Amino acid sequence: MSGPLGGDRLGFDVEVGADADLEVTTAAATLALRGSSPAPATYDVRLTVGERARLHWLPQPLISARGSTLHQSYVLELTPTSRLLFRDEQLLGRTAEEPGHLTTRLTVRWNGRTLLDQQNAYGDTAPAWDGPAMLGGHRATGQLLIVHPGITAPAKPQLLGGGPEEGAAVIAPLAHGPALLATAIAPGPARLRRLLDMALARVPDV
Repeated sequence: MSGPLGGDRLGFDVEVGADADLEVTTAAATLALRGSSPAPATYDVRLTVGERARLHWLPQPLISARGSTLHQSYVLELTPTSRLLFRDEQLLGRTAEEPGHLTTRLTVRWNGRTLLDQQNAYGDTAPAWDGPAMLGGHRATGQLLIVHPGITAPAKPQLLGGGPEEGAAVIAPLAHGPALLATAIAPGPARLRRLLDMALARVPDV
């Protein structure tokens, strides 16, 4: 969708009931744009997955266009028997364009306790966002989160991908839950998706 625009406040609340199976995607990327209001836009999503339920959340990427300001948040509530495949991708700027200002926060609660709480910031007002400790000059980044009661996760973090110019992904288990998180950076969306698919292929039982 073309939006959110500056000042917009968008929210989604999705609940997958017990024993249900749901896959959610989008027809096209979400494009964060500068609006007539100088206020930031917000995009808040709450996902609740019930007992023995399964959710595949696989939207197309979010594009942070020049001049935009967007605060995005996800809150996920899971039970011990929930199954989740969650993908979140960001493209920082359109072709040959500097990005706007983007903050993203992902909070995951499993069985009533926090499994993951992570926040990132990109764009000209975020310190060192483009430096070697974060994106290293890349303009595409994303995460793949897998939660499954029967998951067989690598015992240690694994690095996927080629050299620095091609981008890379790290896949690692999360403490205190049957979960695996892959984080990737890449020069563009096609390579980013390829890295996340490589991470998913390392988990054959999902």
